Amino acid sequence: MATKWSVLGEGGRYAARQAAALFALAGVLAVLGIAATPTGRRDLLAVIAGADLLLAAAAWWFPWDRLDPRAPLALSLPALAVLSVSTWAFGGTAAGTAPFYMMLFAWVGLHFPTAAVLALTPPATLAYLVPLVVSGRDPVAVSSVVVFVPTLVGVGVLIARQVDHQRRDRETIRRMERWRAALTAALAHDVRSPLTSVQFAVETLNEDGPDLPEERREAIARVAIRQVDRIRRLAADLLDADRLDSHGTLRLDLHPLDLRAAAEKAVGYLSAPVRVEVPAGLTVRADPQRLEQMLVNLATNAVRYGAPPIVVSAAPAGRGDGELLAVHVRDHGPGIPEDRRSLLFSRFSGAGATPGSVGLGLWITRELARAHGGDAFYAPADPGSRFTVTLPAAGRATAGPATGRVA
Repeated sequence: MATKWSVLGEGGRYAARQAAALFALAGVLAVLGIAATPTGRRDLLAVIAGADLLLAAAAWWFPWDRLDPRAPLALSLPALAVLSVSTWAFGGTAAGTAPFYMMLFAWVGLHFPTAAVLALTPPATLAYLVPLVVSGRDPVAVSSVVVFVPTLVGVGVLIARQVDHQRRDRETIRRMERWRAALTAALAHDVRSPLTSVQFAVETLNEDGPDLPEERREAIARVAIRQVDRIRRLAADLLDADRLDSHGTLRLDLHPLDLRAAAEKAVGYLSAPVRVEVPAGLTVRADPQRLEQMLVNLATNAVRYGAPPIVVSAAPAGRGDGELLAVHVRDHGPGIPEDRRSLLFSRFSGAGATPGSVGLGLWITRELARAHGGDAFYAPADPGSRFTVTLPAAGRATAGPATGRVA
């Protein structure tokens, strides 16, 4: 029952209900004022009261949920009309209607952006000014519009900006909650599994190590190392996400790197076969650890969601002083549904949608590529998917530390 009759909340329904409450208040006050009004104006005041109450009922019961959330803003126009008629009916005296002008602008500021407050200014100016002029009020009364209307606008804009600020704060809190939930998912899924593998490997080597063939011992050790690297990469992703979120920059140690060697090293961490078809002689100017992180993230994504063969290739992506190299990771799986493509590189795109996925890998890859001066993007293949990162070719700047800023 509380929800059915509540006037507090966000969205078109609650904006309309609050407008209905204001109309009802105006109507009730008009009814109460009939007894104190001269006989010749009682009928007019009754009509105004009836109009207010009718608008209140319409605003409350109309199915606003079916319309755009900004639709209730239209209620401001009949409200201004009633206020204007009320001012005229009482000989151009605005003392009784001024508080309702103020409440109207406060209501608009609470539920609509600053632009709505500014858009309401011209009709509100006319609604206030016309009855004063028609009633023959003296110039001093008419000139009060110069003070009154800017005051209305100031109140509305101030409320709208404050509400917008609070909404951004709430969104920040929601984003932090999503981050905490994603971190919990990471610890539950992406860390527990490799830790179990590491524990099994260590226990096996501790108990049966001397009796195991050397080849078997080396295979178990490789499994443990690979799982430790998996945990390390996840930790790097989480730390980078925190740095990017807090500062928007990453410290890069840039060097000319052989792209083929870097790709072969990166895919060596994976448990599934990945073919490297990077031509010899291609070099990029990149941070070695970040380059490895990008390649591992893309290849892991292809292994997890695609199908073999998975191929890493590269080719020049531009010409001149700003030449870039494009690194492609292609799989032959079912591809990415079109409705998911716009979310691929957004943070937490996989959180909640895919068990065991935090949804940071592609986002981190894109941010790292941008910090290097390149970018990351997706293109459908036939069949499968192709993820690409562009990186600056080596040879046009000296190696050394640099700060990569993310747009």
